[in-house]
Amino acid sequence: MSENKDQKFVYDFTEGNRDLKDLLGGKGANLAEMTNLGLPVPPGFTITTEACKVYLESGSAPAALRDEVSAHLAALESKMGKKLGQSDDPLLVSVRSGAKFSMPGMMDTVLNIGLSDESVTGLASQAGDERFAWDSYRRLIQMFGKTVLGVEGELFEDALDEAKAAKKVTVDTDLDAADLKKLVKVFKKIVAKEAGREFPQDAREQMDLAVEAVFNSWNTDRAKLYRRQERIPSDLGTAVNICSMVFGNLGPDSGTGVAFTRDPASGHAGVYGDYLQNAQGEDVVAGIRNTVPLADLEAIDKASYDQLMTIMTTLETHYKDLCDIEFTIERGQLWMLQTRVGKRTAGAAFRIATQLVDQGLIDEAEALQRVSGHQLAQLMFPRFDEGAKTTLLGRGIAASPGAAVGKAVFDSYTAVKWSRSGEKVILIRRETNPDDLDGMIASEGILTSRGGKTSHAAVVARGMGKTCVCGAEELDVDTKRRRMTVGETVIEEGDVVSIDGSTGKVYLGEVPVVPSPVVEYFEGRMHAGADDADELVAAVHRIMAYADRVRRLRVRANADNAEDALRARRFGAQGIGLCRTEHMFLGERREMVERLILADTDGERDEALSALLPLQKKDFTELFEAMDGLPVTVRLLDPPLHEFLPDITELSVRVALAESRKDANENDLRLLQAVHKLHEQNPMLGLRGVRLGLVIPGLFAMQVRAIAEAAAERKNAKGDPRVEIMIPLVGTVQELEIVREEADAVIAEVEAATGTTLKLSIGTMIELPRAALTADQIAEAAQFFSFGTNDLTQTVWGFSRDDVEASFFTAYLEKGIFGVSPFETIDKDGVGSLVRHAAKLGRATRPDLKLGVCGEHGGDPESVHFFHEVGLDYVSCSPFRIPVARLEAGRAAAEAKGSDSR
Repeated sequence: MSENKDQKFVYDFTEGNRDLKDLLGGKGANLAEMTNLGLPVPPGFTITTEACKVYLESGSAPAALRDEVSAHLAALESKMGKKLGQSDDPLLVSVRSGAKFSMPGMMDTVLNIGLSDESVTGLASQAGDERFAWDSYRRLIQMFGKTVLGVEGELFEDALDEAKAAKKVTVDTDLDAADLKKLVKVFKKIVAKEAGREFPQDAREQMDLAVEAVFNSWNTDRAKLYRRQERIPSDLGTAVNICSMVFGNLGPDSGTGVAFTRDPASGHAGVYGDYLQNAQGEDVVAGIRNTVPLADLEAIDKASYDQLMTIMTTLETHYKDLCDIEFTIERGQLWMLQTRVGKRTAGAAFRIATQLVDQGLIDEAEALQRVSGHQLAQLMFPRFDEGAKTTLLGRGIAASPGAAVGKAVFDSYTAVKWSRSGEKVILIRRETNPDDLDGMIASEGILTSRGGKTSHAAVVARGMGKTCVCGAEELDVDTKRRRMTVGETVIEEGDVVSIDGSTGKVYLGEVPVVPSPVVEYFEGRMHAGADDADELVAAVHRIMAYADRVRRLRVRANADNAEDALRARRFGAQGIGLCRTEHMFLGERREMVERLILADTDGERDEALSALLPLQKKDFTELFEAMDGLPVTVRLLDPPLHEFLPDITELSVRVALAESRKDANENDLRLLQAVHKLHEQNPMLGLRGVRLGLVIPGLFAMQVRAIAEAAAERKNAKGDPRVEIMIPLVGTVQELEIVREEADAVIAEVEAATGTTLKLSIGTMIELPRAALTADQIAEAAQFFSFGTNDLTQTVWGFSRDDVEASFFTAYLEKGIFGVSPFETIDKDGVGSLVRHAAKLGRATRPDLKLGVCGEHGGDPESVHFFHEVGLDYVSCSPFRIPVARLEAGRAAAEAKGSDSR
């Protein structure tokens, strides 16, 4: 990024507002907003994300940045009546990261910048508290050493533990000034040895180096991993906030805390948060010391508590959402250090959205934007069976709900390693830190013995939708020995544990699970009532009802039998977008397919097809009855025929053994010949789809006849069959014309024989690049297109899905080549551009052309928005994902309407 000479890189807190998140980051924009609201915010200024971008691209800060910082620092010093790092009464500042999107714990912060061997005595004198000053100094050296100079953090932690052990105490606050002076000397020696330089005594050097460290933290491995996980763009950069220090570690009348305007786990109104006396903010979020509930602050400092409650109401009303707040009390004076729209669990998201509608703060359209399909999917996961026999190990804080079962592991490396081997694991730590992110992602759930609802583990887990239990104090976690002890019970690494993020309970062994109440609601087995589960269902019901009212996209199901079709209908499916007929040829019918493949004469082939016809017809009859009145798209046989034959290796061995015994089976010999004949190096690009219908006479005609006869019977029984026949893997209009001519003839025969007029539409699946590029020609013979985005992704990328996901996709995701698998979310630039092009060409030829999608992308939240934008008529997905697609289709419509109105 080139530097603009007139560009402004630094903003005072009084100059910004919450709408400048792109420039000031979330933290800086919200500090400015609180300042504008007249709330007690320590003075400070923000270095913009633009400065970070210049630094990251050029390797050095913008030329104008130093002078701008100097000017704002001078103004801050004038306002505070003291200078940064002066010896008698030093101004101290914090240097904090602040990206546009919240990335809790992923980037760096340094507190107490400005302390040195000289200024620490001045701070002690001014504060009247020598212990406080030396505690602040050791914190600075520890944070600066780890964050700025790259010293291993455990070295400082071990030295601190040794100091406490020498004093025979267990908590930091039991160390006195003399102990902390000694610790400072130890910390400085660690820095000199490990960093190869002395701890800097110049305050401005400390600040400048800390700013660079925050810039650099944007590209740490953990930050990049978090961005990939949360799909945050990598080119945003981070702002840096320089804020005058206020101190929560000045004694019992001081402290620090984190508050939520509502419970981020449940969404319920009340007093939620953590408070820690005589501490600085990092102590709370790091989970190093166990906190007290925020409600206890009323008894500790009622004036500050009352003021905080008023401010929380102000902020929630102003932001019209759940707010996450960091605050410090310095000798009875309340200071606001941060606010942001808080991360919440999926259940809380739905509850809060409807609560805010009822309070008149937002409308239904905004409520719909406050939830997501990913959150709805989380609510559909199973929960523990309350009636099961369990062995309770302990109970912690219910930080992020869900029912997680897995083998106990005690470090991130093991969590990742075991997870990649197919094991389900629970990551158990005393407390997590940002370096544990990859292990947290790999785990089914997270369990810590320290920390509260606002600790690193809790905040990150909620953001990821991971089950989490924090602060389970009864659990003695020994990471070095890789075990956890509860009383006399020892849980070794590899032992199975179960954690309930909704109750905070921790169990030994595997606890059975039961269906989610949200799934029971979608299946019609639960209705909204008064208890907690019913309250959640009521919130989901309200938002889903609004989404269904406003969405344009219809949602169909991928279903191959009547049972799946009926379930899909209960889940809100508006038809079937894909019935895979190949699934009807499996099981006991495989022998009939073998007879078809082995047929040497027209008579044998016709006999095999005649045997299959009534079975196919029965399948379709049941399916059309289940979806009566709704469209059903039936795809004719698609996969290579060899999939219906025995495995070539197993059959070869069987034949060889039989020949050695001289009792070879003639049918096996014929089968082996057929397998060899049909064997292809790349079967997904071979004899399949429409090619089968053209090469094997009568195959597609049999299927069309079964469909037509089943539809005719349904219609004659006063039903309303709405059937669409889909020809797969078409690459040229001539293929479709030949198959359609044959199909039309068969349908006419059935109409004449049954005295019924059938309105069966015939279309094709667009799953080859050539089909997309010649869609105008293909539309001349097709009444509808259904985009098969699974195969289209394979053919556009040149990927074999069955192979690449296990071979190199992990590396591609880790290297950032993919933000997400193109099989999970549609590749808008490549595959998506073909979908857009084909839709435009197809409708240019046939304006009434019906357009849908039936690949896995049909149930992916992000992809649904793309399909809405492109103008498709419907998406189709597996029954379980139908509610997600319905919700996202509504969100896409509401979002588009909002954009149009703006």
